[in-house]
Amino acid sequence: MGTGGAESFVAEMVRLSDHVGWHCAVASAGGPLADKLESQGRATTYNVPLSRRNLRRLVTSTTATRRVITDFRPEAILAHNVGVSVATGLARAGARPAIPMVSVFHGVAAEDYRNAARVLSRVPDHVVAVSAVIADRLVVAGFKGRPLSVIPNAITAPILMDREQARAELGIDNDVPVALCAARIVPQKRHDVLLDAWAQVKEPALLLIAGDGPDRADRQRQANDLGLGADRVRFLGVRDDVPRLLSACDVTVLASDWEGMPIATLESLAAARPVVATDVDGLTESAQVGGILVPRRNPAALADGLNTLLQDDELRQQMATQGQFDVLHRHDPENMMVAYDRILRSS
Repeated sequence: MGTGGAESFVAEMVRLSDHVGWHCAVASAGGPLADKLESQGRATTYNVPLSRRNLRRLVTSTTATRRVITDFRPEAILAHNVGVSVATGLARAGARPAIPMVSVFHGVAAEDYRNAARVLSRVPDHVVAVSAVIADRLVVAGFKGRPLSVIPNAITAPILMDREQARAELGIDNDVPVALCAARIVPQKRHDVLLDAWAQVKEPALLLIAGDGPDRADRQRQANDLGLGADRVRFLGVRDDVPRLLSACDVTVLASDWEGMPIATLESLAAARPVVATDVDGLTESAQVGGILVPRRNPAALADGLNTLLQDDELRQQMATQGQFDVLHRHDPENMMVAYDRILRSS
């Protein structure tokens, strides 16, 4: 388990599993979140390589998943996203008694919806989409033949620290406007668009980029080419102190091409930090209150949204209060777990 949104979501489900009487095992490619779950004794963890659309890797992943099923003997399976659903569906074939499997769909790129619909129409017993928008898109792409439910991702309000203390620990002056982007540096998240927008944000203002990924070196070169030095952009790498970063920032930003229901946005709103984000998929649902939504791949519009919030303290505070109330009301963790439990027990 890396540190992406879906991985964080799984870790949160495990943390909340006692509320619904689950005893959990987590099969993943390993990583810091899996290590943390194991060390805390919250779940039995297994290392299973991801299939990554490669037949050889799919066979390896399926074989490893079958071993997990044999060892742990689950009464039900939650499979997150399409590739994992394929491997898990193959691995559970022939199990006696039959093991119900629910696929959790976090969204895909537009060009991949038809394939996702084809797989999810055949492999699981039930599909849960994390937002209504991506559920609708799945149906339009041809999904049929299986129950389809919508259960929005949930969030627990993070415990923040004193703003001045957080900034002192990060070496940030108190009077500098700060935006945070917490996202893997991959093409989907469009850090290139964000950096083009940030070059148009009024100085002084600092952008914190928390996350890593294959595009990091390219984005660092882009920042240099745009004249964005360390006083304007900081690449922080993978962080396990997001509450500290949220405490220090004024707003958060996400320039993604597509999203299911991003945990980073929910966490920001729950921390009373308004969001500037692209008007796509689950972002449209989650950030309607407490957010400024702009067209995707539009640096000028993204910069306008950032300038608006960073320069207007009163508006920012108003949106922060409204967004926090809305997200904690609509994205309650216990309600989410009860909904998943009901589906698993009836599948």
